[in-house]
Amino acid sequence: MQYVSTRGGEPVTAAQAIVNGICPRGGLYVPAEFPKVDPLSLIGRAPDYRVVAFAVMRPYLDMEDEALRCALDAAYGSKFDDPAIVPAVPLASDESVLELWHGPTLAFKDIALQMLPHLMRDSLARTGEDKCVYILVATSGDTGKAALAGFMDVPGTMIQVFYPDGGVSRAQFLQMATQEGDNVRVCGVRGNFDDTQTALKRIFRDEDVIAAAAQKGYRLSSANSINFGRLLPQIAYYYAAYLSLCRQGKLAPGEPVNFCVPTGNFGDILAGYYAMRMGLPVKKFVCASNRNNVLTDFFHKGAYDSNRPFYKSMSCSIDILVSSNLERLLFEAAGRDGEKVSAWMRALGTAGRYEVGEAVAASLEELFDADWCDEEATLATIRTVYAETGYLMDPHTAVAQTVFERRRRITCDPAHTVLLSTASPYKFASDVLGAFERPSADDFENAERLSYLTCTAIPASVRELAQKPVRHTTVCDIGGMPQRVLEALR
Repeated sequence: MQYVSTRGGEPVTAAQAIVNGICPRGGLYVPAEFPKVDPLSLIGRAPDYRVVAFAVMRPYLDMEDEALRCALDAAYGSKFDDPAIVPAVPLASDESVLELWHGPTLAFKDIALQMLPHLMRDSLARTGEDKCVYILVATSGDTGKAALAGFMDVPGTMIQVFYPDGGVSRAQFLQMATQEGDNVRVCGVRGNFDDTQTALKRIFRDEDVIAAAAQKGYRLSSANSINFGRLLPQIAYYYAAYLSLCRQGKLAPGEPVNFCVPTGNFGDILAGYYAMRMGLPVKKFVCASNRNNVLTDFFHKGAYDSNRPFYKSMSCSIDILVSSNLERLLFEAAGRDGEKVSAWMRALGTAGRYEVGEAVAASLEELFDADWCDEEATLATIRTVYAETGYLMDPHTAVAQTVFERRRRITCDPAHTVLLSTASPYKFASDVLGAFERPSADDFENAERLSYLTCTAIPASVRELAQKPVRHTTVCDIGGMPQRVLEALR
């Protein structure tokens, strides 16, 4: 499989795409074609997530079969607390919840970031790279800890995570700030996630930073979903969800399904779109946003406009106004016209907005629905769903549930819908408790209270945070990020 840039240029191998992370001249790597994997061919096999992941990922990679199987065993063999890895839990006759948070950091990013270090090591060997890889990450909350956990003490790597200071939950902050490992660095940034992500993309094109890192024996790469190696493992759980529903009798083999996804940077829902392009029967993707509803407006109007207020919310991992992975979808919707995508991205960079035109907007509307909800609705959904079903949701999952219920009332769509649950409620214990009673100022006390009220268990990794020492306290301005990148190499 070869990979091309969304903005044009020469194709590269899978290994080169993973090592580079982002295209040198801007743009994101996408597969030159979509391989076909018939989900019906997997139904009769053992319900092992690694079997599904192998079938989905193998066509995209240069790896030898045995190496890929070993990587899958290392990533998913013992680090998840549910043998299904991504269990599909029935919530209603027409709805299931795909729990993506059973990994070591309690968030869906674990699915990809337990796998990416193995893909990176194999790719480094294949490209003959003699430098160490310096992984730079911008996070809105969950990617940071998952990347730190995945790359901690991996030979030949250094990782630095930047997060918006004050823009993540207390549990998310402590997960990052207490991270051990000789090769990890964490830094808060005075700004929001969009500021942080934009500044990090500039660093990847900063020749002075690239040269200075190279002089010290490092090359820059990314563990954000701008790296196709981060995105690829996520395609597999859409297949796993479909197969689970078929085994449970919720779907007849070949019957189309809907996916409702809480969405900020667009990588999670894009993985589902790629699964559909590979042959997964999908009727609709529902893009669910909070008050930062730039994607909702885009899918309704065909115009992307980031010139709007930025809101901090309890669903902080989708507090994003510049959705990087939307560029990959636009590339497909525009008939793989790199010049057109480049023009839209230039307009976004200079004016903060672009319009895709009626034809592209109409093609997207056939497959995507979008809506949003506010904080009050999020809390009401957490409270109502628990009262009616006994199921406890985190704020991001509750955003998706709110949007799903509203769409169900309006469209009366009978297709079964899979709701992607992206994080454990205990990563946001204070906010979730607020759906039932007024929380205190102590997050760990709130977790205990939430556990008592809902008869749910506090994950061991959350309990452990209270005893771990804070190791990373650095905070910098947006303009100080390049300096921070290089200081970590001294």
